[in-house]
Amino acid sequence: MTVIPILLYHSVSADPASGIERFAVTPETFARHLDLLVEQRATPLTVSAFADLLTNHPAGLPDRPVLITFDDGFADFHEHALPALLDRDIGATLYVTTGFIGRRAGDSEPSGERMLDWSQLAEVLEGGVEIGGHTHSHPQLDTIPPSQAGAELARCKEILEERLGVEVPSFAYPHGYFSPTVRRLVVETGYRSACAVKNAFSSTADDLFSLARLTIEAATPPAQIAAWLAGEGAPQVREKERTRTRAWRLYRRTRVTLTGGYSPAP
Repeated sequence: MTVIPILLYHSVSADPASGIERFAVTPETFARHLDLLVEQRATPLTVSAFADLLTNHPAGLPDRPVLITFDDGFADFHEHALPALLDRDIGATLYVTTGFIGRRAGDSEPSGERMLDWSQLAEVLEGGVEIGGHTHSHPQLDTIPPSQAGAELARCKEILEERLGVEVPSFAYPHGYFSPTVRRLVVETGYRSACAVKNAFSSTADDLFSLARLTIEAATPPAQIAAWLAGEGAPQVREKERTRTRAWRLYRRTRVTLTGGYSPAP
């Protein structure tokens, strides 16, 4: 079983908004991370390329695969991350929340940070980055009714495919939260893979609809990235959901109910 690091980034910025600063790395730090991939001769794959290999040709998986993913769709991806990726010919997957596209600072739920607009997103796609879905409103999908969760999944996919003119085959759960019901809805919506978080290594035995990722934070040292690329310093994903995960979901569902429920983005 091959251990596979799937790296989860959010923002690449030297001056992030306060709501996202914990999960923002500077452009210099991101460049160093990418140079580590090159130095260690890792082979970057998009999430869909990885899923296709596991499904159709597992023997074709490269020796040292690594996946680079970004969540939410912050505008600094276009300004800082994309040029660094292009300079090194490294592919990535960007998961976009469609209800936030084109919003300005102070107008978006994730952090108040400026988000990509449609013209920037088109350039990101032209640069070879895979675009994935991340819902329309960024809710915790496992806390809302299945009908609303299904609508979030479908609306996001439909908008992206209509505006970009390409299939959107992969999805990432907002906040990393999902449940068996949400997983089933992702499959029924037509996605062919989905990323969770879990802060563990993925592997060739991982569930294609709850792929484990490793969260990159501002405080994550380059030495930690190097260890992950070498297959060290993180647990392997658990096959079964833990009891405390189910308890945490119940707590969050109760909070949503008590605070008035879910309000989708326009």
